[in-house]
Amino acid sequence: VYRAESSRYSQPTDDLRSSIYHFLVFTDLFGNRTHGVVVQCYRASCQEGVVQNGHRWNSTKSRLYTPFALCIISKFPYYNALRDCLSCLLVQLRPARQADFEETIKEFSAKLSLVPLPPPGQLHVSFSLRPLQVVLPSREDQDSPVIDIDLHLPFLCFTHTTLLQVLSCLLQEQRLVFFSSDWARLTLVAESLLLYLQPLSWQQPYVPVLARGMLDFLMAPTAFLMGCHISHFEEVATEDLILVNVDDGIIQSSCSESIDLPAIPLAAAESFISRAECLQLHYDLELCHLGVGTDANALRSQRRDWQRRLNSQIQNIALELVVNIFRGVQDFLNHEHRVFNSEEFLRMREPADQLFYKKVLETHIFHSFLRDRLNRKWDTFSRMEQNTRNHVHRYDAGMMSSLWDRSNQATIRKSPKKAVKIFRIPEFPPPLAYHYTVNSAMYCVTHLTRPSILLSRYHYLRGLVNTVSNRRLDALEDFQSLYKTDSDIFPSQMVKSLVDSLPDADRRPELKRLISRVKRDQELERASHGNGHEEDAVKRFQLPKKFMQLEEFVKCVQESGIVKDQGTIHRLFDALTVGHQKQVGPDLFRVFYTIWKETEAEAQEVCLPASVLEHIETTECVFKLSSSVKTSRGVGKIAMTQRRLFLLTDGRPGYVEVAQYRDLEEVKVSSAPFLLLRIPSLKLRVRGRKEAFEANLKTETELWNLMVKEMWAGRNIADQHKDPQYMQQALTNALLMDAVVGSLQSNKAIYAASKLAHFDRIKMEVPMMVPKTTAETLKHKINPSLELAAPQAVDVLLYTPGKTHRQLWVSVSGGKVMVFDASSWSLTHTCHVGNARLNCMILVDKDQVWMGSEDSVIYIISMVAMVCNRQLTEHRAEVTGLALDADKYSQKVAYSCSAEGSIMVWDVSTLQVSLQYLHIVLADSTVQKSRNMEELWSVCVDSGEVCIWHIKDTTKPFHRVTLPDCTGCYCMIKVKNQVWVGGAGRSSTKGKIYILDMERYQVLKELHGHTDKVTALCSAEDRYVLSGAGKHDGKIAIWKVE
Repeated sequence: VYRAESSRYSQPTDDLRSSIYHFLVFTDLFGNRTHGVVVQCYRASCQEGVVQNGHRWNSTKSRLYTPFALCIISKFPYYNALRDCLSCLLVQLRPARQADFEETIKEFSAKLSLVPLPPPGQLHVSFSLRPLQVVLPSREDQDSPVIDIDLHLPFLCFTHTTLLQVLSCLLQEQRLVFFSSDWARLTLVAESLLLYLQPLSWQQPYVPVLARGMLDFLMAPTAFLMGCHISHFEEVATEDLILVNVDDGIIQSSCSESIDLPAIPLAAAESFISRAECLQLHYDLELCHLGVGTDANALRSQRRDWQRRLNSQIQNIALELVVNIFRGVQDFLNHEHRVFNSEEFLRMREPADQLFYKKVLETHIFHSFLRDRLNRKWDTFSRMEQNTRNHVHRYDAGMMSSLWDRSNQATIRKSPKKAVKIFRIPEFPPPLAYHYTVNSAMYCVTHLTRPSILLSRYHYLRGLVNTVSNRRLDALEDFQSLYKTDSDIFPSQMVKSLVDSLPDADRRPELKRLISRVKRDQELERASHGNGHEEDAVKRFQLPKKFMQLEEFVKCVQESGIVKDQGTIHRLFDALTVGHQKQVGPDLFRVFYTIWKETEAEAQEVCLPASVLEHIETTECVFKLSSSVKTSRGVGKIAMTQRRLFLLTDGRPGYVEVAQYRDLEEVKVSSAPFLLLRIPSLKLRVRGRKEAFEANLKTETELWNLMVKEMWAGRNIADQHKDPQYMQQALTNALLMDAVVGSLQSNKAIYAASKLAHFDRIKMEVPMMVPKTTAETLKHKINPSLELAAPQAVDVLLYTPGKTHRQLWVSVSGGKVMVFDASSWSLTHTCHVGNARLNCMILVDKDQVWMGSEDSVIYIISMVAMVCNRQLTEHRAEVTGLALDADKYSQKVAYSCSAEGSIMVWDVSTLQVSLQYLHIVLADSTVQKSRNMEELWSVCVDSGEVCIWHIKDTTKPFHRVTLPDCTGCYCMIKVKNQVWVGGAGRSSTKGKIYILDMERYQVLKELHGHTDKVTALCSAEDRYVLSGAGKHDGKIAIWKVE
């Protein structure tokens, strides 16, 4: 029961006032919030001769109205729904006698306790309380908040500029106090503003309605968000606070009429204002063309639909603002060591915005946001940033051979807005006796059995109803079905409680799978807590303060973001420790780090005139610029990009082509005469030019010689192997050489830098020649492990066709799945399915990808939402294969097999097993049918032989094909009239691909494209074959099919 603050409202009165609603938020010591909706109203007093303040009131002459208040408290912010509930309750209380008052409230509470909460998604729950139909809206997903509030209220209270100022104060965690003459407005506006910041979450004290007796809370030294009645404005304004007058739409400091805080970055603010100006905030304008409605519930439904559409628009605008403010944060995160490089993040912001970011980076709200990024949380921020991120290719556009038309490359696929469905709870039974309530619950269960695209939501609701009805085994069955169809909304805590309360539940065989999984999850959770595993830790990068051995040096360099590849870091360590003990001191590393960052900044500040830009590619950048020197082609500065060298002439800047790296024939140090001296110079011979290019680089000559040779070698190797990563690595090596020479400043600096000449050394020692057949067939290479510290094995490859979006799905270790755009070969999505290795993948129904795992689960990923929310758990051993077929009734069915010999036939539409049988499964083998199902081809991991069988006679293979120099085969696919086999070479560990003719049973080609065994193959429309290799290589090669 809520107690009114003003004493005059707690006394009887002869004036019948209207009911007043307002809203409360309660926060416990652990930061958990509950929400309250309060109605304060008056009812006629039936007492006679009431004495009040010494005066006797005669009820026959003047009727008295006594005030009372009712409050509903919920864990979820169903503000509008609970207000509707209280409105219905008041209708029942007004004619009720005093003796029936409490019974009416008890019955009302019992009815509310029978209403199940809607699961996340597009299924809302509706129930009747007479005279209104009350709707409980669902959350968008498991991590999103419930939104049952009019989000446009702040737009009605504040101008767009003032609204941005308030949001800026919230992001900087200031001490904010909201004022209004309306208690309800305080909570609704504050709640709306916090929802604008999603997925960022306010971490500080939050009391949107502060009573007069609690005003001393505003003296707290920490940040907070509180609300007071406007009558306390003068009393509160003496503190150092940010004051927000909701009624007048004004924000000011208690010290002045303005606020001295940095504003939200200009670009993000302008985008927000332009989008907000397009909002239609007035419902009456929607009614101009409509007649007067006569059904109250129909009018309310119409209003809810309009509000839901407007809320969705406001959420998108607010989310876009947050994304624009914090875009690119993940680029400065090191997930392996959980480090955020705040200095680099600040340096990359606009100078005018840096003060804002400095303040925000120190807040709890940003720390929580960073923690979610490091935990790879896939929330609304991640989705929008992914969809709006510009496709910046990491590779040189000239190196990439696009296999299909790129006209749709920039198209962003957006998830269609799903229609909202409403499940109506049956009328509550008149007497709330036990058997009536159970019958009502069973009536709900029967209505929750109908098939629907929202089947998983119905399983959720039916499980809740069965739990309330004490049918716990049936509830577990429902939750098991839910786990299969949509694991995202699986109520883990509730199921754990059910399992713990049912020790005999194991007796029901169909529940053993769910129970064992819940217990395993509990054990894993306890183990993670026992090992002190903390997912909350976020560290800021700091320069070292002590000498570092190799292991510490590797970690420090990876945290700094300079480079992640361990091999490169080892070579850098050797370079920095030339001539002294094998450890790097803090002073040396600080100098090296400073030079590296200064070189990065200088490269970004290079501004080339338009006359120069027209000669180079749009993706080219100048990474190194020499001092002004004399050359054989004029005086100017030599510029190094990832593709070429050119001379930027002095005076009026002009462009003089020096050489593209692939055209170089010789690079050496020479000397040029100057008076009586010989000045060191760099001499380059270029294919197709008679005269050599010579530049008097003086003391820089040796360094440029090393860098140009490394770029030349990287270019040659990249061209031979059709792998642009070699060129990217060569550029990194060259820039590291520059930083090493600058930091050492000794006569051994050049020798130390030569330790980083990785590709030049390979070129000189062991020429990486590619066989002619391989070079003619190989089209391109991509590296899924580009951003990782070490390569990871490619376990499975899957190509999914489409008119606009062709994709390559790549499974690497630990259930990680990477999705590449098959037009640009750029990474578009990353997701995790379980923690075990994936064995197989298949495209089902054009919008689902099924993945079989070593943990015996088949994971289903939606290609639209790019999330895994369905799992098939019928197998008892690791899933080893998946296949798709259409039966004679044209109904799609899928086949899966597991290591213990079980084969299951799945109905794709219902995800149910239609047939199951046991069969012999060949261990460590791959099988492929051919010739209209008349032949069976098989290979094994411990044999370099292909066995070909007749389907009608499987006693022994009728033909064997021996693969030359092969120790074992790991994968095999049929492409046109060929069979491609991936294996490992006998004389070395290099991976090999064998192409066999299916008619003549002969090896047509032997391809050498990987430095480790070939572990995965897939076909792209029979035009290309993609191969993936083991962990020592970790790359994907794209081959042309003839």
